[in-house]
Amino acid sequence: MIITQTPFRMSFFGGGTDMESFFKKHGGAVLSTTFDKYCYVNVRHLPRFFDYSTELTYSKIERVKNIQDIEHPAIRNAMKMLDMHEMRLTYEADLPARSGLGTSSSFAVGMLNAFYALKGKYADKKKLSDEAIYLERKLCQEAGGWQDQIAASFGGFNRINFNTDGTYDVLPVIISPERKKTLNDNLLMFFTGFTRFSSDVQKANASIKERQDVKEKRLLEMLSLVDKAEHILTDKNADLDDFGRMLDYTWKLKRQTGSAVSTNSIDALYDKGIQAGALGGKLLGAGGGGFLVFYVQPEYQKAVKEAMDDLLYIPFRFEDGGTRVIHYTPESYVPLEEK
Repeated sequence: MIITQTPFRMSFFGGGTDMESFFKKHGGAVLSTTFDKYCYVNVRHLPRFFDYSTELTYSKIERVKNIQDIEHPAIRNAMKMLDMHEMRLTYEADLPARSGLGTSSSFAVGMLNAFYALKGKYADKKKLSDEAIYLERKLCQEAGGWQDQIAASFGGFNRINFNTDGTYDVLPVIISPERKKTLNDNLLMFFTGFTRFSSDVQKANASIKERQDVKEKRLLEMLSLVDKAEHILTDKNADLDDFGRMLDYTWKLKRQTGSAVSTNSIDALYDKGIQAGALGGKLLGAGGGGFLVFYVQPEYQKAVKEAMDDLLYIPFRFEDGGTRVIHYTPESYVPLEEK
């Protein structure tokens, strides 16, 4: 039996520039962190006592005899890609899926990590992120960028650069523990209650008729903010509160990238947070629902929490581990044809 633990990610700046269609032309970069909320994937070989050969438990339960009959596209394609058979897989998580935290990619990374471990093989973080990108973007044909899979695999507070040749670099942000703690303490996260598929939001926004040069100009500006935000974090003489003000600016830019990014309800919630004293914030993920994060100075945090009293407040701490195997019990498995 194998159990993997894979963190969710919080993206601050550069979202959208991790889309292959953009960064292969202009380059891209994102500034993001993982935090201490995780998904867990438990896998083992299914004992041969049943009239089905694969059992999957996630938001629904699937029991099938043939891998091709699996409804979940990521599980079906991953099992075929890694030649997995007779599986029992269980997924659970600290936070709901489809909520803007890269949950589907965290699941993909954690599942691949578990499959390799069950085979008795080690897969490094680069291999896991590469294969999760291939699984979601190519095999499953889901629209989206590359940052989620990389963040979930590597973990930590990073700048991820996307290069025009199709490669990427993961660069840890060098920030003092005290400054990093202050940043963490000044970020408040709330669950809006709305959930959606990131790929659906991406497709909806892509369908909007807008001049390509206008869209690219906006993304190039969002890309330029990554440098500025990183400077604020790493320069001990910079005003950390400017990070919050920049979040407000980048959120207003992002709202212009498509009608599916926000809703009237989310806009009203965001405005309430700002009026209560938040310097800035953003909706996490592709848009359309999920989690709001605000940058709030300590003296205004009580007021912001009261303004958001209809929403669920989610305390969190940054984490540095990325995906990991937290339980490993080897199994003896002999494929049916070799018996």
